[in-house]
Order: sequence, then structure tokens, then C-alpha cells
Amino acid sequence: MKGFGHAVVKLRVPILVLAVLLLIPAAIGYLNTRTNYDILSYLPKEIETMKGQEILAEDFGTGAFSLIITEGTKDKEIKRMAEQMEQVEHVKKVLWYGSLLDVSIPVELLPSKYTDILKNGDAVLMIAIYDSTMSSDDTMQAIEEMRKITNDQTYISGMSAIVVDTKNLSDEEVPMYVLIASVLCLIILTVTMDSFLIPVMFLLSIGFAVIYNLGSNFIQGEISYLTKALAAVLQLAVTMDYSIFLWHSYTAEKEVSHGNKQEAMANAINETLVSVVGSSITTVAGFVALMFMSFTMGLDMGIVMAKGVIIGVICCVTILPSMILLLDKAIEKTTHKALMPDFTKASKWIVKHFYIGLILFAALIVPAYYGQSHNEVYYNLDSSLPKDLECIVASEKLQEKFNMNSTHMVLMDSNVDSKAVNHFADEVKKIKGVKSVVGLDSILGPMFPREIVPKKLQDILDNGEYKLIFVMSEYRVATDEVNAQCDAINEVLDKYDNSGMLIGEAPCTQDLIKITDHDFNVVNLVSILLVGAIILVVFRSISLPVLLVAVIEFAIFINMGIPYYTGTVLPFVASIVIGTIQLGSTVDYAILMTTKYKGARISGCGKKEAVENALAGSMASIIVSALSFFAATIGVGMYSRIDMIGALCSIMARGAMISMVVVIFLLPAVLRVFDPVIIRTSMGFRGVTRVEKEERQES
Repeated sequence: MKGFGHAVVKLRVPILVLAVLLLIPAAIGYLNTRTNYDILSYLPKEIETMKGQEILAEDFGTGAFSLIITEGTKDKEIKRMAEQMEQVEHVKKVLWYGSLLDVSIPVELLPSKYTDILKNGDAVLMIAIYDSTMSSDDTMQAIEEMRKITNDQTYISGMSAIVVDTKNLSDEEVPMYVLIASVLCLIILTVTMDSFLIPVMFLLSIGFAVIYNLGSNFIQGEISYLTKALAAVLQLAVTMDYSIFLWHSYTAEKEVSHGNKQEAMANAINETLVSVVGSSITTVAGFVALMFMSFTMGLDMGIVMAKGVIIGVICCVTILPSMILLLDKAIEKTTHKALMPDFTKASKWIVKHFYIGLILFAALIVPAYYGQSHNEVYYNLDSSLPKDLECIVASEKLQEKFNMNSTHMVLMDSNVDSKAVNHFADEVKKIKGVKSVVGLDSILGPMFPREIVPKKLQDILDNGEYKLIFVMSEYRVATDEVNAQCDAINEVLDKYDNSGMLIGEAPCTQDLIKITDHDFNVVNLVSILLVGAIILVVFRSISLPVLLVAVIEFAIFINMGIPYYTGTVLPFVASIVIGTIQLGSTVDYAILMTTKYKGARISGCGKKEAVENALAGSMASIIVSALSFFAATIGVGMYSRIDMIGALCSIMARGAMISMVVVIFLLPAVLRVFDPVIIRTSMGFRGVTRVEKEERQES
């Protein structure tokens, strides 16, 4: 390990050349990594709704559809638009009341109950069916082309349209996330560091790491848009500490190396490597915990972020020191007095009044725990998007004109006879909130021969193996009402075809709710066990893992409890990932202070003095670290129009500050009160126990 620092110093120029050259394959990898904008596609493949989606794609040659509403448009114009849309690549068929019968048969022959479903006053409902899946690039491109064909009174709704608008908005905002986070971090570092240039170098070094990380995602094939949006910001937030530590070590080593900067940097690299590896392990553990989710977006985010932390460590001890040595003279010319005050007096006051932290803990723990366990979350994906997006306007128009908020699809065995299918449709229509049921058998009824329906439409609604039936619902996705409706439809379906499947956005979201409720408990437990195990190994202590994790969990309870008392509805992802990210990335504050406490205690300090020294020696680092995390995330939280991204960043920013306050005010009290337990349940404190016994005997 000792020779590593000298090797980096010796090879600093080749390292920088290689670092720049590696940006080329990283950029190519980034540009060729597909982004997945469909949250529901991360549901486990073995559940029934996902199997149904696969059957739609493989057997029907379709996996997606859109509901299109047009107002004040004559039949002739609707027919022209439908024909033009069907010419768009990957649009399989556009259904409207004028396409349900063969062109040679007058539309007037169609029963009014079906024209009423697809027409209301001057508003007409069309269904566009694609030969590609819901969130595929082909489907998204088809919707973009269809929007060019339609007039100003035509609106395209549905999950695929939501995916398109999410993509467009996310792609537009992501570069701004990086810019905002970088500028705010630069401001914080300029104030808290002792040089105007060194913060720029920190950002450049982390920028290399971010680009490498994003480029290496090519190996995964694709990443979620949420991971893509948060990766750079989170990597900046959680790895900034490593750069700060290297700089502080370097400046300290320069004072003892008598001006030998290369030797000082070599020693600083070695010291930093040991420290940041230990520090980064807890952060990696937090992201690894996400990989245990059944909802595989956790695996996606966990791999990318854990990899990002590891790459950040490597860049911190290779690229950053090479840059510092190369520009050392310029750095010295831009030095200034850091504005961070001395915290010795504040530390003494906090430790002396340690009971304040305990009182606050006692007062807040119950309401904090209650609040975080009773938060209201939303699962409806369009709830995270601005109301002026085309897909949201279309959804509102669908509800306004046809009193429809969601559409389910039923797959039934083609061998189920028409009479049974019609009985099924009649029963489903009686279920509360069901607006209508549309399938080949229900369109024809017993009086109409199959031949009057166009062959292409017949093939779409009955491919010889499965019958496809649309169920129009008044209820919004992810509500208790629509979930109860799905359960009722499944009960009816089992009577007529126990192998039948109910699929669509609402059933998928119902599965999402069940799965993520389970994932929340799994991820929290795994993150606590992993971080606790790391602390146990680091401190060789039984009590410290429990105490330190408990302190940060208290901060998490406060952070996640605030939305309950402010009436804020959170995106479902927040309730799962925030706890493990906050634990993994801010437990370092507690580990830093505890390390200094242990060192002071072993060196002969009494428990009160040891805690004072630990707090005084770590407070500045904790504050700078928390402010950097806050700066990297709060701007994105305020800027983003995608609530799922904005809410996550805002909560993480708040969590960093809450962890900072809790560690500074509560952890000293915990260390002081539990000092006798700590020294008896931790290795390395034996000398402390013996000395204190001798002191008591002498007194």
C-alpha cells in the first residue's frame, strides 16, 4: 500500500493522459446505453401481469395501445387521421366506431351501445394498437409521429404517451441537474476550503468519475431514467468527502515534509486510500441493499451507484493528486483564509449540556417514528409529471369527455365460446366503476356474423389462441377503488377461464404496490445489517454498531416523518430508497466522531474530555460534508419538474442536514452516557478500564 502513493506521484502525467483518453470510450458507452423510461417494466417477470404483457407482445404482436380523443372533428377527417396513423411504422391498427365494421357495411348498423362507448357529443374515442411494447423506442417514435399527424383538438393518452413525455422532459432537465449541483457545490467549497482553485479541481476529478461510471453502464445494456437522472448528482454528493480528505491530508503532510510536495502527496494518497476505503464501504453497502429489491429498479440503481462510489475512490487517489501536483503553484496563488470557525468552545458547550440531545431524542422519537410509518405515497406515475404535459392534458380530456381514467386488458382462451364471453362481459359491466367492455364477441353479439368485422380487427381481438378484451374504467390507476375493481374482475374471470389474465397499467400498479411494500422492509433490514456488520468489523465492538446505526436511524425517522406532518404525498420510490441512502452516506459522520473518541479514550482522556475532543476534531468535517451533500441535491430538488426526481433530491438534501444535526448534538450524549458499555463491549479499550480502576482506587 505504501508504494501505491509513490507510484501515483511518479506516474502523474501518464495518469492524466490516460484519464483524458478514457473519456472517449466512456462517452461512446454513455451514448450507446439505452434509457428505460417505463417504471412498470421493472416488475418481476414471473408475476401474472408481466406474463400477460409478454403474451401480448409474442402472440398478438402487440404490447401497447393508446387512447386518442378528438373533439369537433368530422367523421371524414377522423377517418383520414386514422388511415394516416396506421401508415406510421409500428402502428398496427387504429380502432374507432367507423372501423368496427367492414367498409361495405354502413356504420348505422352498429348497435348504439358501442357507438356510445366510442362517441360522446362531438368527442370521439380512438384506440391505437402498436406492434411494439409499451416503452420501446419504436412505440415512442410512433407516438411522436402520430402527434404530428393529429390536429390541435386531438389528444393521445395512455402509459406509452406518459413514457414519451417523461423521456422528453427528463432528457431536457438532466444536463441542468449536473450544472446546478456543480455550481452550488462550488459555492459551498469555495467558502469552506482554503483555495479558490481546489474546489474546481475536486469537481473536475469527480466529473471524470461520473463520466466513467455512466459510460460503463453500457455493460448493463440499459438503465432507468431515474438512475440516469440521479447518478451524477448522487455520485457528486457522496464522493466529495474523499477529495476533501485527500486535500486536508496533503496540506498536513506538507508541513511535516519540509516542502517536499511529492513526498507529502505520496503519504497523503496512502493515508487517504486507507481512510476512504473504510468510509466508502458503508456507502456502497447502502446501495448494495437496494439490489435486494424484488422491484428490479433497485438492482439497476444499486449497481450504478455502488460502481460510481468505487470509481470515485479510484479517481480520488489517482486523478485528483495528479492534478493537484501539476497545478500546485496555481493553487497556492489562489489560497485564502477558510471561513470555518474553530469549534472547540461549541464542542465543550454541547458535551456539557449533553442532556439537551437526550431530551430532544425522547421528545421526537415517538412522533418521528409514527410520522415515517404513516406517510402517504403515490404510485400513479403521471402524478409525478407537470400538469401541462400533453399526456396529462390528454388524460384529463379522457376523464372529462368519457368519464374514463384507466383501461384494463383481459386475455381469455380462444376456446371459450362466445356465449360465455358475453356472460363474462355482462358480469364485468356490473362491477362498480366499469364503464364498458369491448371485445370481438361483445361487439358482434349473437345477431351479427363474424364476417362483417374487418379481418385485421378480428386478428387483433382474437388471434386463435387468446381473445383480447378491453375493460374501460372510471377509476384512476393506483387508487383503492381501481384495485378493488381489478380484484372483482379477476374473480369473474376465474369463473369463465381460470387461465385468463387481467393486465394493463392498473393491474401492474396493483402488483407494484404489493411488491414495494415488501421491498421497503427488506431493504431497510439489509441496509441496517450490512452497515452494522461493517461498523462491528471496523471498531471490533458489539455495542457501537447498535448505537451508531440507532443515531442515524433516528435522523432518518425525523426526515421521513416530516412529510406526514406537512401533508406531503411522496413518490413510492422515496419510501424505499431514502432510508438506505441516508444511512449509508451519513453514518460516516458518526463513524468519524467515534473514531476520534476511541483514539482520545485510548490515549488516556476521560470520557467527557474524549467526547469533547472527538466533537471538536470532527465537527468541521461533518459540517462541510453535510453542506456539500446538501448543495449537490437541494438545487435539483427545487428545479426538477419531475416530482419523483425533485422529491427524492429534496428529501436527501434535508436528510443530510438532519443527520448532521443529530450526530453533532445526540451522538456526543450517546458516547458519554454509554461510555461504560462501549469500553466493556469493544476491543482495544482494556487499557482504559484498567487505568480508570487505578484512578478510582487512588482517589
